[in-house]
This record gives sequence, structure tokens and C-alpha cells, in this order.
Amino acid sequence: MSYCNFVSGLAPESSSLHKIYHDQQYGFPIEDDNELFCRLILEINQAGLSWTTILNKQENFRKAYHGFNIKKVATYKEKDIERLLNDARIIRNRLKVLAAIENAKVILSIQKEFQSFRHWLNHHHPKTKEEWVKLFKQHFKFTGGEIVNEFLMSIGYLPGAHQTTCSVYTKIIQSKPAWYQTQIGKKLK
Repeated sequence: MSYCNFVSGLAPESSSLHKIYHDQQYGFPIEDDNELFCRLILEINQAGLSWTTILNKQENFRKAYHGFNIKKVATYKEKDIERLLNDARIIRNRLKVLAAIENAKVILSIQKEFQSFRHWLNHHHPKTKEEWVKLFKQHFKFTGGEIVNEFLMSIGYLPGAHQTTCSVYTKIIQSKPAWYQTQIGKKLK
């Protein structure tokens, strides 16, 4: 089932977080590196859990990880790890916490070479899902196929976030996600 169908099938009282995410965030390009990092960490933390759980905890994650400030998270020490592992408002999984810290360090290195995480993504685009997964596994921690696919789809580098019949699809196209720009470029050749 597509996310569009899932959201449209939810009861109104239980759909607000999903509807906001579906209508305003999912599939739209993100320019800010800290927000890209945020989305990556949320996708990593979703592994093995429902997206509803992550949406319900997203503001708690933001507070616990200092607003997803990459520079700050990259400096986390053992006391920060313990603080996160004892914070019941977020997902308390050591591997996921350590992945967030290591991935922040990786992004800092990427920023030194490419000026931003966004530029690094653009530099490597376009790739197939399989090529992206291989690249992410070479650089990042806790980034399997589903995590990489959802991360890249959610930020506009892979198509499929919305069905073409979804009312949000037109807004996605207007935001010119990377996958769509590639398709237009191929049509113009």
C-alpha cells in the first residue's frame, strides 16, 4: 500500500501527524543540512518500528539531539550517549544512537569537501536505489536498503513518494525534486 493510500484511509482523529508529513514534507526537497541529517536520523530510528511512532516522537528527537545540529551531535561523548539511552521520549537503541553520532561526523567531513551534504547528494545524483545503497553503506552507519530508499525518496532524490493521482504530487513536481529534474533532462535530450 502506498503512503498516499495509507494516509487517506486513516481516521481523522489519528491522521493529523501523518497528513502534515504527507502533505508538507514527504518527497519535498530539503536544502538545509541539519534538516537532511534530521530526516536521515528519523529514518534510521524508524527501522523495525512504525512511522507513526517516529512522527509522534519527532519533536522529542529534535530536542534530544540539539535540533539536529550536525556540529553539536558530532561532538557527543559518553555522557551524551548515556543521556540519550536514558531518554524515554526517543528510541533508546545504542546502535541507532551511535549511528547518529558517527553519521554527523561523516557529514562534517562531507561538508569540508563538498561545502554541504546537499551538494554531496547532488554530486552523486542520479543513481539507482542499489547504487545509492552501496554509496551510503560505504560512508554511513545503519543505512540499509529500506532506510536509504525512504530517506532519498522523502527528500526528492528517488521517485515514488506520492502516487501521480495524489493531490500533493503536483506540489512535489512544482518543488522540482532531483528525480524529476533528471527525468525532464532525459526528455529534453
